[in-house]
Amino acid sequence: MPTRVCCCCSALRPRYKRLVDNIFPEDPKDGLVKADMEKLTFYAVSAPEKLDRIGSYLAERLSRDVVRHRSGYVLIAMEALDQLLMACHSQSIKPFVESFLHMVAKLLESGEPKLQVLGTNSFVKFANIEEDTPSYHRRYDFFVSRFSAMCHSCHSDPEIRTEIRIAGIRGIQGVVRKTVNDELRATIWEPQHMDKIVPSLLFNMQKIEEVDSRIGPPSSPSATDKEENPAVLAENCFRELLGRATFGNMNNAVRPVFAHLDHHKLWDPNEFAVHCFKIIMYSIQAQYSHHVIQEILGHLDARKKDAPRVRAGIIQVLLEAVAIAAKGSIGPTVLEVFNTLLKHLRLSVEFEANDLQGGSVGSVNLNTSSKDNDEKIVQNAIIQTIGFFGSNLPDYQRSEIMMFIMGKVPVFGTSTHTLDISQLGDLGTRRIQIMLLRSLLMVTSGYKAKTIVTALPGSFLDPLLSPSLMEDYELRQLVLEVMHNLMDRHDNRAKLRGIRIIPDVADLKIKREKICRQDTSFMKKNGQQLYRHIYLGCKEEDNVQKNYELLYTSLALITIELANEEVVIDLIRLAIALQDSAIINEDNLPMFHRCGIMALVAAYLNFVSQMIAVPAFCQHVSKVIEIRTMEAPYFLPEHIFRDKCMLPKSLEKHEKDLYFLTNKIAESLGGSGYSVERLSVPYVPQVTALFPSSKKPLKPRHKHKDEDRLSRRKSIVDTVSIQVDILSNNVPSDDVVSNTEEITFEALKKAIDTSGMEEQEKEKRRLVIEKFQKAPFEEIAAQCESKANLLHDRLAQILELTIRPPPSPSGTLTITSGHAQYQSVPVYEMKFPDLCVY
Repeated sequence: MPTRVCCCCSALRPRYKRLVDNIFPEDPKDGLVKADMEKLTFYAVSAPEKLDRIGSYLAERLSRDVVRHRSGYVLIAMEALDQLLMACHSQSIKPFVESFLHMVAKLLESGEPKLQVLGTNSFVKFANIEEDTPSYHRRYDFFVSRFSAMCHSCHSDPEIRTEIRIAGIRGIQGVVRKTVNDELRATIWEPQHMDKIVPSLLFNMQKIEEVDSRIGPPSSPSATDKEENPAVLAENCFRELLGRATFGNMNNAVRPVFAHLDHHKLWDPNEFAVHCFKIIMYSIQAQYSHHVIQEILGHLDARKKDAPRVRAGIIQVLLEAVAIAAKGSIGPTVLEVFNTLLKHLRLSVEFEANDLQGGSVGSVNLNTSSKDNDEKIVQNAIIQTIGFFGSNLPDYQRSEIMMFIMGKVPVFGTSTHTLDISQLGDLGTRRIQIMLLRSLLMVTSGYKAKTIVTALPGSFLDPLLSPSLMEDYELRQLVLEVMHNLMDRHDNRAKLRGIRIIPDVADLKIKREKICRQDTSFMKKNGQQLYRHIYLGCKEEDNVQKNYELLYTSLALITIELANEEVVIDLIRLAIALQDSAIINEDNLPMFHRCGIMALVAAYLNFVSQMIAVPAFCQHVSKVIEIRTMEAPYFLPEHIFRDKCMLPKSLEKHEKDLYFLTNKIAESLGGSGYSVERLSVPYVPQVTALFPSSKKPLKPRHKHKDEDRLSRRKSIVDTVSIQVDILSNNVPSDDVVSNTEEITFEALKKAIDTSGMEEQEKEKRRLVIEKFQKAPFEEIAAQCESKANLLHDRLAQILELTIRPPPSPSGTLTITSGHAQYQSVPVYEMKFPDLCVY
């Protein structure tokens, strides 16, 4: 019971004290005296200057009652404080607030859970009051620390423990609401406060038994769940905190999340980590998403030497963050993201290679095997993240990323790549090649360019085709799949999946458009390069069924997307050349591969004959396929790629009716208006100098075969050495010159008389400059176009020369050019160091 004073003394006491004393009954069970409380409230509103004294006196009484454990009077005092706080809104309330916060702090410091909850409830009511002007001197450091400690309550009674934790979370929520709205009072975002608030919320969120794995934005919890479940209440408070974060304090709110996940080892398994970052990405403002992604990348760098599963967990979190950020703003640091991911991909492959080298050779090391599998998890997670990130970028950024990744792919025999592979070895290098090409495949998925030049510029096409000549069937498959992603602009690839004889191509409903001028120019410039890689790719010894399927799809996509009449003729020449190579078998291919090539040629000629719709051509192809079905089914894809297919012992004894004949194809196409003169010229793969040598076997199978393969495919890098030795049956034997001479570039250079040339060159340059300054634009464009067409036609005539092995050490060459004919020219070996064939 409170101390009662006599009437004489009471009359001498200040009025505010008398009014305060009157609200306390003799028995605390009776509760607050409402009539006297109304008088006190009216007095406080009428004389706001007295609020400071009223608050101090109430605080004095409450402190005394707390020490004496008079909980009933403490409840009455806090109820009175709450009513005064809600009723009074004036400048004079600020001193009263200081007394109020002092009383709340007294309650929170007490060891009784009931009083702690009472103080928290009062603070939450205070936090919901909007003050007219902020108080910059007021700090909430004590409340942050105390509420955070309550969030970690370990009371023995589960119900009381839950009640205290809920009070702590609500208190943190009150502090956040009271402080974050004022830009000049941003102390709550300081690291020392965030390091207490965020882990406290995560600690309670972690208690959810079934982690929410929703893909979309998590739904808002109901009001009942907020009040009863600490985990739901903490999650709601965490969302509110992040939603109020701005550009300057975003990092301070996110970094404690990493510390909490590291301390509690929540990256493996990472369900809770994924859940946390989903909340973060959906709660923050969209324009700040890239800040979170940068923080994840920075943490990945900091934990690069941790266990593989930990790194995989962080990368998985990055993937989820990217998936959400891609719908909004990813930010300007796209290359930094990919560079970091590729760096960790190389590190993972390096760790895997070191583990393989460190493992014992004669025994099975279970730990090494487990680490290898874990590293593969890391690598797959990185590839998936790169692919998802890249596929959501705009086209102009995706082109840059494609070039960036392609520049990282190591190619044997070159130093153009920017990735350090010195510590990887052959197996590690092969692994990183596959990983990078898989990443590139993910990035190019869904890429639609208006012109093929945009999708496959020369700076990208040349390094992309380099791995297509490596003796690794998986690398070649990946290169072809990347090519398909970029070529297939009308989504026809799914209709072409699987190599087969299509009875009616019209049923596929192929989508195609008229070939534009840019695509035609692309094929004139790069067509021979594509044909060469397809031709050589068909003749690889380690090809499997998928390789033939992808090569068939490549031919079909070129036909759909890029083929005019000239390209169609070139593709048919290529198909006939593949058929001839399978029959002659200069590369000593196994019978399965020879039959596979024959099946590929049959499937493609069946497709292209129906695409160009020439009846005679279709009839010839159908007749050959029909004969093969009856007499040689192993020449058809439906049979050769079937398990336990019977193979022939040789192909030399087969009748011509089983083969596609050039003369009949030429006759059928010529009747429909096609220019078939080039069909009579056998296709020979042309060596280009547009990209460096990409050939170095990973594991030589047969040394002499590998050397022969290298000699056949070596690109022009430093010197182009061409041995021309053609025997003409029409040239008399006495015209044959037995000796050979060597003509080098220097010899040719010395043979040119340079006297007077400098003055002529200066005059030419002056005329050209004057023309480009004064001549109309249309005239300049027309002249340049005519020169380009003339040069192209001339190069086409030169490149159609057929070079065959000489039957004898010497021979003659007959060359017809213009109106002159030269015969009995000696065979020379010509070396031109600066020659580049385009």
